[in-house]
Amino acid sequence: MKVNRICIYPKDIQRITGRSERYGRRLLERIKDHLDKERHQFITIDEFCDYSGIKREDIKEYLKD
Repeated sequence: MKVNRICIYPKDIQRITGRSERYGRRLLERIKDHLDKERHQFITIDEFCDYSGIKREDIKEYLKD
């Protein structure tokens, strides 16, 4: 499966972790804090993988366009 985007969203995190979409929003905020990003900046799939320790190949099937 080819992923045509580089950003990750709360719904993606919900699919990957099985947790709520709200959890996904909070996790993205924690990642932004960790990376010193501003509120309006996006988190990339690679940044999420680095933070969570999950390999990119393992999450590709959960990412939908």
